[in-house]
Amino acid sequence: MLYSILVETYKELEKTTKRLEKTYLISELLKKTSTEDLETVTLLVQGNIFPTYDQREIGIASRLILKALSQTSGIEQKHVENSWASIGDLGEVAEELIKKKKQATLHSENLTIKKVMTNLRKLADLTGAGTVERKLQLIRELLSSAKPAEARYIIRTLIGDLRIGAAEGTIRDAIAWAFFPPVGSIFFECPNCKSWMPKIKKCLNCGKDMNLKSGPKTRGRKILEIKETEEIEKKNIQNYDLIQAKDETEARKTYNHLLDIIQRAINLSNDMGVTALTAKTKGIKGLLNISLTTGIPLKVMLYQKAKDLEDAFKTVGKPAQLEYKYDGFRIQIHKNKEIKLFTRRLEDVTKQFPDIVNIVKDHVKAKKYILDGEVIGIDPKTKKWLPFQNISQRIKRKYDIKEITKDVPVMLNVFDAIMINGKNLINEPFKKRRTSLEKAVRPSANKLAVAKALVTDDEQEAEAFYKEALEKGNEGVMVKNLDGIYKPGSRVGYGVKVKPTMETLDLVIIGADWGTGKRAKWLSSFTIACQKGDRFVEMGKVGTGIKEKGDGVSFAQLTELLKPLIEKQKGRAVTVKPKIVIEVDYEEIQKSPTYSSGYALRFPRVVKLREDKPADEADSIDKIHRLYDQQRGR
Repeated sequence: MLYSILVETYKELEKTTKRLEKTYLISELLKKTSTEDLETVTLLVQGNIFPTYDQREIGIASRLILKALSQTSGIEQKHVENSWASIGDLGEVAEELIKKKKQATLHSENLTIKKVMTNLRKLADLTGAGTVERKLQLIRELLSSAKPAEARYIIRTLIGDLRIGAAEGTIRDAIAWAFFPPVGSIFFECPNCKSWMPKIKKCLNCGKDMNLKSGPKTRGRKILEIKETEEIEKKNIQNYDLIQAKDETEARKTYNHLLDIIQRAINLSNDMGVTALTAKTKGIKGLLNISLTTGIPLKVMLYQKAKDLEDAFKTVGKPAQLEYKYDGFRIQIHKNKEIKLFTRRLEDVTKQFPDIVNIVKDHVKAKKYILDGEVIGIDPKTKKWLPFQNISQRIKRKYDIKEITKDVPVMLNVFDAIMINGKNLINEPFKKRRTSLEKAVRPSANKLAVAKALVTDDEQEAEAFYKEALEKGNEGVMVKNLDGIYKPGSRVGYGVKVKPTMETLDLVIIGADWGTGKRAKWLSSFTIACQKGDRFVEMGKVGTGIKEKGDGVSFAQLTELLKPLIEKQKGRAVTVKPKIVIEVDYEEIQKSPTYSSGYALRFPRVVKLREDKPADEADSIDKIHRLYDQQRGR
C-alpha cells in the first residue's frame, strides 16, 4: 500500500473536528487496507511506531530533524531553524522545504507503508558509534522520496505529534464500522449516492443532505446477538448467533455491545493493530478469544478523585473497602517462566528493581500471575515510609542498581489480582479478587504486604481509617466497590480516591516557551517561581488549566500580558520580567535538585490570574518549606 493513501486520510482527518466524520474516514481507510499492511496502518493512524506496550524509543531530537531537513532540501540549517521559529510546526516546515527543494534526487521511489515503517523502526535499534549519521541517513532516505505532504506526516510521526485527533475510542469505533455489518438503524442510506452513513445531516461521501426528516431507508442487516458477560471469557466460541434488529433502540444496544467486545480485545492485547487484524480475519470469535498474556502489560484501572468520603460512598456504594493510598509508584507484576515488572506507563523496569523480583519470587505462591501494586521506599534506619521522589530516580536508572537498592530499600504493597495461577480474574468481583490475592501472597515485614484495608459502611469508621492513613505518610485512601470488575484504563466508578486538598500557591511567571502547531502564536509552557529574599527561584513549569478559548485564563491572554515583558529569547524559550502572578493548584510539593528553589510541584495547574497581586507579594520559599513539612504528617 502506498504511503500517499494514508496521507490523504491524514489530511482529511485534519480538516474536521467531528468524531463521526473521523470514524468514517478511518473506517474507509481500514476497509481498503490489505491484511499485510493492516497492523502497520492502524499503528500509524495513532501516530505510533510500536504497540502501546512496546517501550522502544526512536530517540530523535528536534536538532537532528532540522539537520536532516537541511541536508535533504539543500537549504542552510539556520534558515530551516528560522522557518521553524516562524511556522511553529516541524511537519509544515518539512512540507514547505520539500516543495522548494533545490536539487531533485536522482532516483526517487514512491513511498510504501512498509518502507516508512521499516525505516522508522530501524531508528530505535541503532546503537554505538556512528548512530547519529545512520539515523540521519534513514530519515533522509524517506524525505528524499517523499512528496511535500508525505514529508509533513513523516516528521510529525517522528516527533510524536501527528495532530489528526484520532483518539483510541475513534479508532475502536472505526474497526467496528469497517469489519462488521453496520448495525440495524444505527446507519442510514444516503438518498443521493446510496452510501451507508451514521445519523448525520450531510453525507460524508457526497456531501449532500441526508434528508433524515423524510425517514431515509435504514439498513436491514443481521447483527450480533447480545450475550451475557460470562460468554466473553469462554474459549473457542462456536456459536455466536446473528439476529435481526427490531428497532433503533435494540440496534444501539447491540452496537454498544460490539464496541465493548472490541474494547476488551484492545485492553487485553494492548495492541490496536492486532485487534484490527483479528477483527478482519477472525471476526467476533477471534476477538473473544484474545486473552491475557503474561509479559505483555495491560493498562491499569484508573480511579477518579472523590470530594470526600461521603462522596466516595455515594459513588461506590455501601459497604465498601477502604485501602491505604500509598505514596509510591504503581507497578504491574507478571510471572510465567520469568518475572517482569511494568510501570503504569507500561515501561519495563524489571532490571531497575531486582529486589522486588526477589521479593515476589519468595513470597507469591502462584505459578502464573498478574498483580497490581504500589512500590514505596523505606528509610533503612527508621524503617519509616518515604515519599515517592526518593525512589522515582530508580525508574530510569541503568547503572549501580545494587548500590541504590542498599541506600533506599523498597517494599511492595499489592492491592489487586488480575490473574492468579493462569486464571483471568478481570470479570470477577473485587471481593473475590482480593480473596484470591490474600491466598496467593505470603506477607513479609518491610518487603511485601497486601494493602491495609477496612470494609465498612460507617462513615465515622472510614474517617478514622483515612486519618490513620495520612498520619502514616500516605496520600490518602482508595474506596472500592466490592462487586466491581477490573476495567483496564477506565475510570468507571468501581473505585475512587480520597486525598486532602493542598493549599494553592501564588507564583510568578519568569519564563515561557512559544507553542507549536495551532499554539505557535502563543506562549505556552510557563516557568513559575516563588520568592527567596530579593530574587525569584524556579519551581518548575505549568501548562495545564489554561484555555485555548472560552472562560478562564487563556494562552492568548497570558501571551498578551507577557510579550511586553520579554527580556531575552533563545530558540523558542523566552525570559520575562517577573510581574505576572498566577494562582496554582497542585497535588504535592516535592524536593527537586532540578530547580533553583529546591522544590517542584507535582501536577501543577493554573487556577486563575492574580491581577490584584504584585510580584513582591507572591508566596515565599519559607511558605513552601512549611507546606512541604506539613504534607501527610511528615
